[in-house]
Amino acid sequence: MGDSARDRAAVADAAATIVGRLYDRLDDITRDIQQLVVTEMSELGGDAQLLQLLRDTAATSVESFFSSIRHGIPVRNLEPPTPALEYARRLAQRDVSVNALTRAYRLGHRATLRMVINEIRAANRDPELSLAVYDLMEDVSFEYIDQISQQVVASYQDERDRWVANRNNLRVLQVRELLTGGDVDVDAVTTALRYPLRRHHLAVVVWYPESFERADPLSMERFVQKLGESVDARNNSLFVPVDRVTGWGWIPLPAKSAPTAPARLRAFVENATGCPCVTAGNPLPDIEGFRRSHRQARDAWTVVSAAGTVDRRVTIADDAGLAVAALAGRDVDAVIAYVGEVLGPLASATDGDERLRETLRIFLGAGSSYTAAAEELHLHHNSVKYRVQRAVERRGRPIAGDRLEVEVALLLCEWLGAAVLS
Repeated sequence: MGDSARDRAAVADAAATIVGRLYDRLDDITRDIQQLVVTEMSELGGDAQLLQLLRDTAATSVESFFSSIRHGIPVRNLEPPTPALEYARRLAQRDVSVNALTRAYRLGHRATLRMVINEIRAANRDPELSLAVYDLMEDVSFEYIDQISQQVVASYQDERDRWVANRNNLRVLQVRELLTGGDVDVDAVTTALRYPLRRHHLAVVVWYPESFERADPLSMERFVQKLGESVDARNNSLFVPVDRVTGWGWIPLPAKSAPTAPARLRAFVENATGCPCVTAGNPLPDIEGFRRSHRQARDAWTVVSAAGTVDRRVTIADDAGLAVAALAGRDVDAVIAYVGEVLGPLASATDGDERLRETLRIFLGAGSSYTAAAEELHLHHNSVKYRVQRAVERRGRPIAGDRLEVEVALLLCEWLGAAVLS
């Protein structure tokens, strides 16, 4: 073997060693890239589903780059990660610009190279060898980003063209125009949409978890029609797709059916199988009711999405505490700080602290009655008293002086869950 061949082999071996060390920190690297991109680009934050796709995209992309270095795989033989293609398609569906997509890749590339050079420095190898290792990894990473950027942009553009073609119909355009506010010709829009605007409107947001393989706008539209049937709607419901897994709907109701509709909708969803998750507004009349109920449903969806759980199959706007959580949930970082300051160690994401928070919340909600709380929790009076005492101990100070703040913090923990816990 010639000297140049031996040199290349030494550089490849050293690069593989560096990558091996970085691979052990893949979760941290992925999280750092996600946080960097969201901090630099606000349009890519705020949606739990998109954030998870962004993290999966970063993880699979970095892993592909590491594999290329570690095993000497030519970049041209690497396939684009599935999450990366889906993320591009989802951004196209959400009207996020292609420039934002490509900038996210540039930011991720820069962050990864910084981690690479820090790891090379920490290895404390011969400077000439270290420089050669960095040159190799920079070349491979640039080639990979150049290749994958072309592929995801093509995927984005294909989806964008398809999505715009599907959206450009009178119904969708007029629904979006209705939601922006202003005066409308009610009779003309009713005719165009084939939806009765002179009714009470029960607005819903329906969405499937990312893992649900059969998610598509058509299945969601059929489900919204079933929701209408479950509350005895006299006319067809209205449905607008937002993306592949999310849609908006409106159910028209006569005034006499409106008061009981949310309870009937809840019962239907809780007893259904394989259906989307649902958030719903309150049934409200006429054009303003159409808009207001939709805002309520979207606020509820924002809270449930931020919590990052699908445990709540159905959430209604007048569920206790939801309105407060929706207002606070628009700034999750501020909520995290508030909850931590008010609850102290009791804001920890452990099963034990969750039980203590629930007991304390119900105890305070029951007027500080151990007996009433015990009945609601199906526990012995002494068990409730013990848990309340433990909760106060975990918090680190009495609750008499700031009871209202404690109740609000507990309410936010109940609704937003792990998103606001330490």
